[in-house]
Amino acid sequence: MKKILMIEDDISIVGLVAIHLKDIYCDLTKSHNGQEGLQLAVNNRYDLIILDVMLPEIDGIEICKRIRANKNFTPILMLTARNEEIDKIIGLETGADDYLTKPFSIREFIARVKALLRRAEMVKTEATTTQETIRYQQLIIDPIKRKVTRNDEKIELTPKEFDLLYLFMSNPGKNYSRENLLNLVWGYEFSGYEHTVNSHINRLRTKIEADITAPKYILTTWGIGYRFTDENN
Repeated sequence: MKKILMIEDDISIVGLVAIHLKDIYCDLTKSHNGQEGLQLAVNNRYDLIILDVMLPEIDGIEICKRIRANKNFTPILMLTARNEEIDKIIGLETGADDYLTKPFSIREFIARVKALLRRAEMVKTEATTTQETIRYQQLIIDPIKRKVTRNDEKIELTPKEFDLLYLFMSNPGKNYSRENLLNLVWGYEFSGYEHTVNSHINRLRTKIEADITAPKYILTTWGIGYRFTDENN
């Protein structure tokens, strides 16, 4: 049975969701304020966190930031009553895995939950079956431990930064458009949010490149997108 944490102050929504999550064999822990929800998130292990943006005490965006800062990579589905583009961008860039705007149909909600749980299982399976560590010069990525080092120093990456780097290093020289990367790394089409890819690439470069003005790992393919270098060591 999957363990899910829902941090949502609308009790009626939580009650409705609880009924349907039980039908798909999920054990739901509920919290109705940000402070309590954050403590539950960082002190317990869950398979999925459902997080409302507008919460008492601490808002969902801040909770998401703190969860990721705590090296907690549990999938996060963010909920909000607002439908502004900037909210979605902020949610995705702070580490959320998916975003659903209220009001939503319960069918779509359950579909998103199943998709996130399925993706998390796929990541675990791939990590245990893909044993090979990938190395390029002083940059090393370990898919099992989800660990990246450069010059023997560990580099802390967010889940999406790791997924981007792993995709690039697994396919050196292959060009990816921003749309491709949204689909492959975020797991579904997120048309119109290509700037989210740009910001993730920029942050990733600041962590792995010695000189971000002259990157040697993640290169820009003008007019297309990005690629990982395939030059000889």
